[in-house]
Amino acid sequence: MIFADLHIHSRFSRATSSAITIPNLEKWARVKGLGLLATGDFTHPEWLREIRQSLSEDGTGFLKTEKDFSFVLQSEVSLAYSQDNKARKVHFVLLSKDIDTALQVNEALSKHGSLASDGRPTLGIAAPEFIEKVKEIDNLNEVIPAHAWTPWFGIFGSKSGFDSLEECCGDKHKKIYALETGLSSNPAMNRLLSSLDRLNLVSNSDSHSFWPWRLGREANILDIKMDYKSLINSIREKEGFMGTIEVDPAYGKYHFDGHRNCEVSLEPNEALKFNKLCPKCRRPLTIGVLSRVNTLADRAEPKQSGSFRHLIPLSEIISALNGTAPGSKKTWETYNALIAAFGNEFNVLLNTPFDDLCRVVAKELAEVIIQNREGKIQVSPGYDGVYGKAMIKPYLSSSQQKQQHVAEKPGPNTSFKNLKDFLKQS
Repeated sequence: MIFADLHIHSRFSRATSSAITIPNLEKWARVKGLGLLATGDFTHPEWLREIRQSLSEDGTGFLKTEKDFSFVLQSEVSLAYSQDNKARKVHFVLLSKDIDTALQVNEALSKHGSLASDGRPTLGIAAPEFIEKVKEIDNLNEVIPAHAWTPWFGIFGSKSGFDSLEECCGDKHKKIYALETGLSSNPAMNRLLSSLDRLNLVSNSDSHSFWPWRLGREANILDIKMDYKSLINSIREKEGFMGTIEVDPAYGKYHFDGHRNCEVSLEPNEALKFNKLCPKCRRPLTIGVLSRVNTLADRAEPKQSGSFRHLIPLSEIISALNGTAPGSKKTWETYNALIAAFGNEFNVLLNTPFDDLCRVVAKELAEVIIQNREGKIQVSPGYDGVYGKAMIKPYLSSSQQKQQHVAEKPGPNTSFKNLKDFLKQS
């Protein structure tokens, strides 16, 4: 089984860590428990040069470090154009099989914008033409709508998006095989739309740093050969695609409707009572993902949502419980102790038994890790660019839950013997 994060950024993208390097990405991907990581930003000439210097091709379609860690060539592009008298700004994730293909893609895309200006370049090209160009270079180039529901740049976003894949991609929509759910939605929400039934639903971090509370916070679980063709087959045909790791969608920055400047956060029905205007300043609210899903949904219940699990990153659990920042010394001390004992973060979050956790950290934290594994951590929803917040509460045993009449969906009690057991619980 492989945990794969297929969408990140380099230091050449805006608002990213200046310390992002291939060695740092490899180091922290291993700590997280990832077995395959995207390079990010291969369209940027300087980053691609660094990729070529740091990684080698071995014929699998993946790039390898000296310590045999696997990367896949990936970039994100921002398409900015006009359609139906409306400005459109839509982001796509792009995967390519080798350096030669990436160079051809870059040559074609450079005619539509400056690739050196940003790791996520802005291109003056419509979605159907973009899809056609990269597919003409190599049909194994994979194009995936990025963070599909976010207001500003999602294909279904409230600000400049569309109401259907066909509306955006025209007759090229059949060459789209997957949709990236983004932090503010999960597969169950997406499966409320019958038009998305044929698409696979992938989840990635879109990380702007290498820290473990960002890298791999969403990921795909694969059971495939370690080669590019098998990866693409898992995306397109779902063969070996076992499920996804998701944060609770409330954790995302655009789950609820809201207005950050006024600190106003509203669920969709409440926003409608105010005609989608901020009740404080009367300016338009930023309409979030939950509202857009509700608007476009044609089902009351999700269909075939697949295997997915909500997990809050370990650093954020520790920091919330301790009242410290994820990058604080106190958080790192606890985090490092767990990694030293159990190998990587995903193993801590998914597999390590409660009693073993208690031998390394305080019982209170061990209990919260189990709550997280069972999907019992409540999250105060994010809105208008503000992340949601994990509402850490004391762990309640089964007997305590009955005494206090806490009605919660049952979950596994301790640990999963292996990943297949974990997926069966979804």
